[in-house]
Amino acid sequence: MSGLYRPVVIGSLTLPGNLFLAPVAGYSDRVFRSLCIAQGADFTCTELVSSEALVRNRSPHDRSSPGDRTNPILRRGDTETRYAIQLFGADPAVMYQAAGLLAPYHPEVVDINCGCPVPKVTKTGAGSALMRNPATLGRIVEAVVRASKEGLGEAPVTVKMRSGWDAASINYRECARIAVEAGAALVSLHARTKAQGYAGQSDWSHIADLVSRIAVPVAGSGDLFSPEDAGRMLQETGCAAVMFARGSMGNPCIFSATRSWLLTGSWMPPEASERLTTGFRHLVLRAADIGERTACREMRKQFCAYTKGLMGGAALRNRLVHAETIAAYRDILRETAAGIE
Repeated sequence: MSGLYRPVVIGSLTLPGNLFLAPVAGYSDRVFRSLCIAQGADFTCTELVSSEALVRNRSPHDRSSPGDRTNPILRRGDTETRYAIQLFGADPAVMYQAAGLLAPYHPEVVDINCGCPVPKVTKTGAGSALMRNPATLGRIVEAVVRASKEGLGEAPVTVKMRSGWDAASINYRECARIAVEAGAALVSLHARTKAQGYAGQSDWSHIADLVSRIAVPVAGSGDLFSPEDAGRMLQETGCAAVMFARGSMGNPCIFSATRSWLLTGSWMPPEASERLTTGFRHLVLRAADIGERTACREMRKQFCAYTKGLMGGAALRNRLVHAETIAAYRDILRETAAGIE
């Protein structure tokens, strides 16, 4: 594993390591990102943010900043010294305006989503639908780069994409080339097509191929569920960084485990009690951000991830999905995990 854990340079930004948390809608809130950083994640990114909503929701009292409804998604986590805000949209002019509105948050990076396969995103021409129109993708990158130079201290602009729309239109090479020519400082590649969604296997050969073709760093994504997966991707593809998505859900410890694997060749899985204690801490901190009632509802899906693979996990999930207060979560979890206060 020697040399696989290493710094990454993204434009003017140097990161100390190459273990990234992917932006995952509904999961990578600022509390979860902070928990991942505490476990060794080197870089994190917000959930995807609609450029259209960001521009529409400007505060009526301050036309230079986003309105309150968007703020919880945009806010930096308490332990985030470096983070990216990810925007999605299909209109270069709107993306330019939206990027300009990020100034109050001082993100170190602005990421452009060209990979989301969800229909409500792609039907607007955004997300992975941008890969069907590489010219528009290029104009969007140019617009966001210009906004960054004008108001974000020239924060690097990055792009997250898929291999293509479907098996008949694998065009990550063209899209990445256009994005880099337009000013992108890093390309993240989830090596599946939009049509695949999250099914089947990701084709890591696409990541290796892209590494050989563009001058900026490539972050690899897809089928990273263990420290060994991360080491294998780094070795087989030569990518600069690995980006955990589903593999980190309910398991922030994957970052400390992967760092240990890359540096020492060994790692220890977390105890079940550690995962559940982390989940409860996530709930308490999330409630402080968005209110107890909303956090308790939202955390039901999070605890599906925190309990996945645990002995008795199904029965525990059946109880947790009915919990409506922090006290109810505490009572249920105390029966399983020590350290729940």
